[in-house]
Order: sequence, then structure tokens, then C-alpha cells
Amino acid sequence: MMGDSFINNGLTYLFLLLWFAANVGYFTVVYLTYESDTYYYIRFLIGPGLPIAKACGATLNLNSMLILLPVCRNLISFFRGSCKTNQLCRRSVRRQLDSSLSFHKFLAYFICVLSITHTIAHFFNFRILFDHYRNVNQDRYGNNAALADVLRDENFTYPSQNWINPIQASEATLIAALPYQTPKLIADNLALTEQGLIQIAGWSGVVLCLVLIFMFSSATEFIRRSYFETFWITHHLFVLYFAMIVVHGAGGIIRSQTNLDKHDVAYCKDIPDDWGIDSRCDMPMFADGSPASWKWCVGPICLYILERCIRFIRSIQKVTITKVVKHPSKVLELQMKKKGFNSLPGQYIFLKCPSISHVQWHPFTLTSCPEEDHFSVHIRTVGDWTNDLAKAMGSNKASPVEPENLPRVAVDGPLGTASIDIFKYQAAICVGAGIGVTPFASILKSIWLKSVNNEAVSKLKRVYFFWICRDTDAFEWFSEMLEDIESHMIEQGRGDFLKYNIYLTRGWTHNQAKNLYLHGASVKDTITGLQQKTQYGRPQWDTIFTQIGKDHPGTSVGVFFCGPEQLSNVLEKKSNEHSNISGNGAKFFFNKENF
Repeated sequence: MMGDSFINNGLTYLFLLLWFAANVGYFTVVYLTYESDTYYYIRFLIGPGLPIAKACGATLNLNSMLILLPVCRNLISFFRGSCKTNQLCRRSVRRQLDSSLSFHKFLAYFICVLSITHTIAHFFNFRILFDHYRNVNQDRYGNNAALADVLRDENFTYPSQNWINPIQASEATLIAALPYQTPKLIADNLALTEQGLIQIAGWSGVVLCLVLIFMFSSATEFIRRSYFETFWITHHLFVLYFAMIVVHGAGGIIRSQTNLDKHDVAYCKDIPDDWGIDSRCDMPMFADGSPASWKWCVGPICLYILERCIRFIRSIQKVTITKVVKHPSKVLELQMKKKGFNSLPGQYIFLKCPSISHVQWHPFTLTSCPEEDHFSVHIRTVGDWTNDLAKAMGSNKASPVEPENLPRVAVDGPLGTASIDIFKYQAAICVGAGIGVTPFASILKSIWLKSVNNEAVSKLKRVYFFWICRDTDAFEWFSEMLEDIESHMIEQGRGDFLKYNIYLTRGWTHNQAKNLYLHGASVKDTITGLQQKTQYGRPQWDTIFTQIGKDHPGTSVGVFFCGPEQLSNVLEKKSNEHSNISGNGAKFFFNKENF
């Protein structure tokens, strides 16, 4: 049993395979370049650490170019919209765009691995160059000690124009400045550190390492949720990161030979004493390496600047809060209007309240639909920012705050997500966990209002809606809309269009259980007031997928989910297991909200 969710995974694997092939290919090309005769003499001094360090650095450039693209949310939303109207663009391609943040995190891990390898390799490289300059540990060159001695000649050392070893003659000055009887090991290491830091590549590399440590350590989920401003500030060190990436290679300390036509390395390397005498062995000439990092970074940086310009323009556009509604379960509803705002069911926005924080933008799914004259979000107050927003909106006051006295908010969006594809399927399974129900509020509202206005709902014929909550209070703000949709569909003779199931996983009391038993035969559910009775415990997904598959043979069924990662993994697995690509059974496409 396989399905289109598997095909989606297959496309993910294909994309990762292409990315992996690009990295391996580029790593190999650069590695072999530094194994060539052009870099023979510097490689002779350093050893195998040179091609490893340079190949890792080149691959770092490639991935640094890519890492900015997944966070250009407006650009991705634009491409997703373009992809939606292009018949050649498969659903699976759009789902890859929905996973852009996962790819961003993946690239971050890989960049850290490359950075560690690059740093360790260059640490040993520089140590070896330092030892060569000071004429210690020269037994590593074995029978080629004569060549090492020639390359230590003043013709090939700094500040000669033809230098190959970048170590500068400042060691004596440093050691003379040290306290009397400083241990030799400490003096040597201080001299080595000084030699590293006076190079552009040295100090810029140190800054890069520190920036990566700060960015990576503050990007954990705990920091992002509990100390968002710390995450925001440290993550914006990426500006310094790219500045140092560009500067890092500007020193050109790894020099290449420029006169291979007059100095045959294969012949001349073994007769260093005959250089300048033998007609085939002119003195080797060396030139600085040219910086290449900027070529990789300039494109993504320009795109990201464009992205930030779009965000800035949107952030200064006027947003009018028309209504604030306080719902049970600490849920706050904001109804807003903005000139030129056009959305699709299931899209989301980023919201900022400058009076609380000038840097914090938070994503919220739209709970309104395009047919309404406003757009709205439902916000559950579970953290510092949301609690501050609720207070600013007057949720703790007895009477509502007048609209003109409400704080200013800024909106970036709407932005596309997987849920907007729901109307492309013949049947859809919508699963919301807790506040994760919000994307489906917009979709169900849109279906309802289209039905009221006798508009066609594309090719969508059946919706299976599953709402999973931990406590009974969570049902209150959404059940009223479900009741209206349920009544309207029954009046139109389409009672089978929406099949919803509400699950209460915990949170019922002894009295509620007793009340449920006494009213078990009543027409409406005692908790939600809906005709569909609330079920207790967790859904049996195998049974559910099997039955839906039987009811929709040969049908494309979209599985849409918003909620915790653990349940997401379960639903994706079930979509794969219960799909059938032979044409006899249903094909399940798994889609998850990502923002």
C-alpha cells in the first residue's frame, strides 16, 4: 500500500538528493582543484587539511546562499500562488514550498557541521604553517626537507611579494612583551593566536564562529517560545554573518601558482636547488586567491532585502480593528479591516502590536473567509505576548474599549499554506487539535457562505472534520458556527456534505460523565449542543482511514492537519499506509500547516 503522500515523500527525497548531489559535486570539484599542481607547494607545506578546509568553505558558500530563501515568506507565497494557477505545477511541488522552514532548519544544522569541519581543518593548517615558519617539527617533510627549506627562504616568506606562507615576522616583538619566564608553551600559543588574528581570515572566522554559536543556541523551541525577543535579536546577527562571509576570503592567504608553463611542478619539485637555473624551472610565482563568497551571497541578499521592503510597506499600512470579542477558554477574536486585503480560505497573517514590541511578529491563521467584509483571527492567550495583547485590547475590562482607543496593529499577509488546496480534492479530512482548529474555521465558513449564496464549491463533495480537544471549555467558541453550518446543510438536503467528529481526550468531571449517561438518548450533545455527539478518548485512525477509503474508491482525498508534531507524524503515516495507487482505492494526500 502506497499513496500520493508517499509520492510527496518521494519528491522530498528527490529534492534532498539533488541538494546532496550539488553539495557532493561542488565539494569534489573544489577538493580536486586544491589537489592540482596549481596549489602543490602550499599543499606540500600544509598537507591534506588544505583541500578539506577549502572544500568545506566552498560548500558553506553554497548553503549560505540557500538558507535565506526559505525565510522569504512573501516570495514563497507568491510562487505558491503562481504554482496554484499553473497546471504543470503538482500539488506535491506546492507542499515542498509549505515545508520551507523545515529546510531552513536543516540547512542551519548542515552549515554548523561544515563550519566545525572547516575551522578544525584550518586550525591544524595554520599550526603547521606556523611551525614551518619557525623551522620546528620539520621531520614531517621527511626526504623533502630541502624543498621545505627553500620555501622558507626570504623569497617565499612574508612580506615578499612572492610569499607562500602567510605567517608574519612579529613573533619576536610579541614574545619580548610577555612577562619574564613565561612558559614556552604559553608563549608559542600566544604567538600562534596573534598570527591568526592579524589575518583577515582569522578575525573574521572568529566572529563567524561566535555569531553561529549565538544564533544556533538561541533558536531552540524553548527560547523561541519563552524569550522570543532574544531569539529575534540573535537571529538578526545573520547580517553580521553574511558581512563576515564576504570579508572572510578577501585576504587571499591561500595563494596559487601562476607560472605553471615555466615551472613544471612534477619535474621541479624534486630539484629545488636548481630553481632559476634549470630552463624548465623558473622560480615559482604565487598570487593571492580571489574572494568568491560575495558571488554566492549577493543574489539571496538582494531577494531578502526585497522581502523586507515588502514587509515594511505592509507594516505601515493602516489596519482598523472593528471589533474585539472575548471568547471562553482564553480566546480573543480580533476583527479587522485593511485596504486592499484579499485572502483565501486557510491563509494566515503575521501580526505585530508596536505598543507591546516593535520586533515581535506572530503568525495567526485567518478564521474569517473571503465572503465576509472583514478579516479576523482567534488568539489563545497562552504566553506573555498574547496576554499583553489581550490586556491592550481590553479583555480584562468590564466594558469593551472603543475602537479609536485600541492600540495600533500591523499586518503582514495574507500568506499561503497547505489548507488553501482543500478545494482541489473530491473529499477532504480536516483534523484540528485544540486551537489548531482555526484554519478550518475559515474553510468551513467559506463553504457555508458559498452554499448560502448557491455558489459551487469546486469539486469538493465531502468534508470529514475531526476536532480533538483536551477540555470541554475549548468547544465553546467554535461550536456555534458548526451548529449553524449543520442546520443549513440539513435544510439544503446536503446533510452528508459535512461529517464532523469531536473528541474530548481529557477534562470531563464526574458530574459531566453522570449527565452524559442520563442524557445519552437526547437528540443533541449535552456539551456542544450539536447533533453529532462528542466522543471520548482518541480517534481510531486505522478504522477511520479504512472506512473513508472504502467510501471513496479511486478518489483523491486531502488530509489537512494543524496541531502538534506527534499527531502530524501519525496522520502522515496513516495517509501512506491506507493509500492505494492502483486506482481501486482512495489516494490520501497529507498536508500540514507550517508557519
